[in-house]
Amino acid sequence: MKKEGLFYIDDCRDLFEEVQKKRVFADQKFFPDCIPQFPVEEILKEYHQSRRNAEFDLKSFCATHFRFPVETSNGFSSDPEKPVEEHISALWEVLTRQPSDTGGTLIRLPRPFIVPGGRFREIYYWDSYFTMLGLQVSGKTDLIESMTDNFAYLIDSFGFIPNGNRTYFLSRSQPPFFSLMIELLAEEKGKEALLKYAAPMEKEYDFWMLGKEDLAKDNHYFKRVVLMPDGELLNRYWDELNRPREEAFADDLETAGETSQNQIFREIRAAAESGWDFSSRWFRDPQSMSSIHTTDVVPVDLNCLLYKAEKMLSRIYELKQDTFGADRFRQLSLRREEAIQKYCWNPAEGLFMDFDLSAGAFTGSKHAACTFPLFLHIATPSQAKKVSVQLKDKFLKEGGVVTTLVHNGQQWDAPNGWAPLQWTAYRGLKDYQLDEVADHISENWLGAVERIFHKRGKITEKYDVVNTFEGASGGEYPNQDGFGWTNGVYLKMKSFKA
Repeated sequence: MKKEGLFYIDDCRDLFEEVQKKRVFADQKFFPDCIPQFPVEEILKEYHQSRRNAEFDLKSFCATHFRFPVETSNGFSSDPEKPVEEHISALWEVLTRQPSDTGGTLIRLPRPFIVPGGRFREIYYWDSYFTMLGLQVSGKTDLIESMTDNFAYLIDSFGFIPNGNRTYFLSRSQPPFFSLMIELLAEEKGKEALLKYAAPMEKEYDFWMLGKEDLAKDNHYFKRVVLMPDGELLNRYWDELNRPREEAFADDLETAGETSQNQIFREIRAAAESGWDFSSRWFRDPQSMSSIHTTDVVPVDLNCLLYKAEKMLSRIYELKQDTFGADRFRQLSLRREEAIQKYCWNPAEGLFMDFDLSAGAFTGSKHAACTFPLFLHIATPSQAKKVSVQLKDKFLKEGGVVTTLVHNGQQWDAPNGWAPLQWTAYRGLKDYQLDEVADHISENWLGAVERIFHKRGKITEKYDVVNTFEGASGGEYPNQDGFGWTNGVYLKMKSFKA
């Protein structure tokens, strides 16, 4: 349902689709981020009249009627001779945005926040947790709290935290890290932070569990909730829409042209909700995007995050001295923990893996999300040891942990490594006293970030962890500079080593 006062792409759908299909702008996200300069009805009226003229130029029309988004750098220049920490300290101000009614598809947030950088001119859900790790090291507790307040505001406004604060993201979320944000803030401000966000946290949990009462043997799925073969409840990624993503419209149409799947757009969008857009993790054929089947997959990391939310809600109810609520969420977390062990631990491989609902078996994809059961303390010590062996033997490269073992040109596959997965691997191993592999991950990844910075003066979204002197590639857009979660994880990991 639309909310009053917000601008939606559907308000000018025919103009939007022509711009995107013709790839008027090289970056498909550019036009959805533009701001109408006049009432949309007037723009559309002039568009329909003008486009009949032989000399009509669509890009010029857009330039006249829309304000183009500005770059986030604001003239900032880096000095590769400086320490990385000093560079990041200066970047916090560059990446900070203040509340503003800029219009367009941007949803106004009440408090300041950090954007990732580059083409990402808005807040992103799971990025923000890893960014907050660095803000904590930098002593910016107030900014951590203001960002957490913004997410609570989004939950209150929409019932969940969208992928980002754009109206074209309102059909999906991202990996639910809200409980970890609150826990991080509580490290600085005490248990009052847990109580402050109790209501939005439970409301977000209810969003992920919506429809659980209606599942039955002949109806195993409802949106993000899944009834497993033996009656357990677990979760998957989902999107409310089955049409091309607004920020990648032409790309999605191109992918759809390679398949007969009638749910292909939802599968693509669900992968976008996962944050892993895109990866062989979601493909039946690891080399083919057109084989994407995200909604068949029960992801190990998503369910570990919801386990964490259940544990946190149980703790909050204990603080409230509500024994019924505390026990309810404790039981939910125990049942989820058992289900994760049952469906996501593969003893033959010594790895945690995703479960394929359609096949009734593991997906077969080996990926770095195998570290989430360590990061969130679900793995047994024996399992953690086996995962550490797999990480050392197969995933650990010169520049850190590689995302998957598949090379296919997707950005969430080899040879790329990503900051959040370095952190979950490192911290998870540390928590199980598996220091040797953890320290190798830290040393290798920090070294890769430093080499690229001193070579190019940039901190980037992702890294080639195999050839650490080259920038990462693959995916729908070039590697982005900034970069929020890399900054955050670098500082936090460095502080652990200090």
